Amino acid sequence: MLGLDGANDDGAATFVGRGGELAALRTALGNARLTTLTGPGGVGKTRLVRELLEGAPGLTGPDGPFPDGIHWADLSPLPDDRLLVDTVADALDLADHTSRTLAEAVREWIGERRLLLVLDCCEHLVPAVRALVRDLLDAAPHLALLLTSRQPLGFAEERVTELGPLPHPRGGGEALALFTARAADAPPRRRPPWSDGSLVAARTICARLEGVPLALELAAAQLADHTVEELADRLARRIGPLSTTRPVQPLRHRALRTAIGWSHEWCEPRERLLWLRLSVFGGAFDEAAARAVCSAPPLTGADVPPLLAALAAKSVVRSAGDGTYRMLDTIREYGAMWLAGLGEADALRDRHAAYFLHLVRTAERDWLGPGQREGYRRVAAAHGDLCAALDHYQSTAPARALELAGRVGFFWACRGHLHTARRYLERALAATRPEEVDRAGRGRALWALGVTLLLQGENEQAHELAVGCEALAAEGGPGSGSADDLRPALDAAYLLGLSHLLAGRPLAARIVADNVLEAFPASPFASGPRVRCHLVRVFALTGTGLFDDARAEAELLRSGCAARGEYWTRAYADYQLALICLLESRPAESAGHARAMLESKRELDDSFGTALGLDLLAAARAADGDEEGAVRAYGTGHAYWQAVGHPQRGTPELAPVRAELERTARGALGDQAYEEAFREGVRHGHAERAAGPPYEAR
Repeated sequence: MLGLDGANDDGAATFVGRGGELAALRTALGNARLTTLTGPGGVGKTRLVRELLEGAPGLTGPDGPFPDGIHWADLSPLPDDRLLVDTVADALDLADHTSRTLAEAVREWIGERRLLLVLDCCEHLVPAVRALVRDLLDAAPHLALLLTSRQPLGFAEERVTELGPLPHPRGGGEALALFTARAADAPPRRRPPWSDGSLVAARTICARLEGVPLALELAAAQLADHTVEELADRLARRIGPLSTTRPVQPLRHRALRTAIGWSHEWCEPRERLLWLRLSVFGGAFDEAAARAVCSAPPLTGADVPPLLAALAAKSVVRSAGDGTYRMLDTIREYGAMWLAGLGEADALRDRHAAYFLHLVRTAERDWLGPGQREGYRRVAAAHGDLCAALDHYQSTAPARALELAGRVGFFWACRGHLHTARRYLERALAATRPEEVDRAGRGRALWALGVTLLLQGENEQAHELAVGCEALAAEGGPGSGSADDLRPALDAAYLLGLSHLLAGRPLAARIVADNVLEAFPASPFASGPRVRCHLVRVFALTGTGLFDDARAEAELLRSGCAARGEYWTRAYADYQLALICLLESRPAESAGHARAMLESKRELDDSFGTALGLDLLAAARAADGDEEGAVRAYGTGHAYWQAVGHPQRGTPELAPVRAELERTARGALGDQAYEEAFREGVRHGHAERAAGPPYEAR
């Protein structure tokens, strides 16, 4: 589904004009499966689409044309097409847990659904977008696509709507309305009084800037330091006559280029330098990231915050209101162009990659504690920049690429980015020889790849990797006994134990966990890898029928994690407690633990874990006599299982219980009531997933 927050082409807090264009786009969208809104950079394409979709909530209702939702994929941060399909999968909220290609998963997920997919800012990826669009249109008969681009794709069935600048007859019209609306945001001491003279100057500005929204906004931002008359005079000297018999290029192109260049010139030298350096970020960034990446002579860390605030005041960067900033692609392109000539692009990319490696190290260090949730969220928000850092290290420092892939791989696997994790892990491992990197770093990467393969259902390959990790850990010896020294052995045991559990061998899993925990005794909460091994032991105890022991250890893990503000392990401890209560015929208590698991998993935006918890909640409700509630929970869980691309894959012990309770519920409700409740649950599941973490669109 579509959330429409964040920056946009013209930065409009209030939408101005465009009534005719909105009507034309609405008509095109209703009559064609493929609609492309074209126009030059800065003309407001993204903003127009946002206004169209925000103003028509009936599009996604049960009786609307897109009952399965509107999904927005922002392609502007992508430097090339390697993450195109990944970005579309994220927009669809598809966390595919299979080994098929992600393109296949996307095609199958859309299938017969009736939805609208928006691909925003396609112009730099036209060949790849063209191939993807053709593939999706052929595979999904009810899919509609809406693209924004500076050029159409060129398909015969494509409905092209062109967006031009705002009307500016004699410097007035909608262009003047937009400019005066933005001028109202200027500081009071500079806010124009709109005398006859200032209105004449404003009309002149609108005419010289050809009604291009982004150009008008950049000009209005200068009113913090200059009068309207000063702006008009500067533009007159910069652009020259309002008309010319032989223009070198379209005036709107010249106007936007002039406005951006003009903003650049009126920035102080240090502001310009920060502008250029900020262009290295592909997505949102915060002040800490800007300081870490952009602080190099002549800029210090203390210089960055006030300079960043100055650029925000000039509309060069956009504040999202949550402490993060974003740069529009048109302005980022300008900064990158100047950066290329400055001779420091490589050093800047080094600092950029180092910052995101540090971010992941910090998230990993804080995994077993109150920083876990924030670490997950920071890693998720930095997905594109982490991929850029991995690409940079892959070509300049393969050992660093291996470290970063190994550290971020588990986070990505937990959040459903399995295809991305596998691709980067396999690439990093292939690019380094064992003798070129430290044993622990290679072991971490192999472990992360093994976890990824397990979640994709490739148990045999994952088991082989687990055995290899175990051998690699044994080669290193026990070391000093520190958490870092013991991590390879604990990681290997977790992966090996998990592979046994998923293969239905709980006794083997228990032996593996017991061996490593007895060999290296310590508190269960001494490290993240250690607590994960204790979790394997709990699952194994349940699987072998030792419910009392499993309950005692699960309660210990749950209370310890709750005290530390940890969610991941706590969720699975609740899962085991719910399962044990269900198997011991205490369904109400089981449902309580299942709900607690769901709360934890949603904190981490874990679709796979949420699907597991919903299955268990459904079984508990059915056992408690709430057949209709059980079926709705099954339906909601089904929506989550669809998103991970698997049939239900819960704990093996739950399968016969679930089958029996499903049969009982159908018998109690009847086929028609059962199917209605199930469909209601599926609808709720899709709506619930759509209302997940905040969605950000340009």
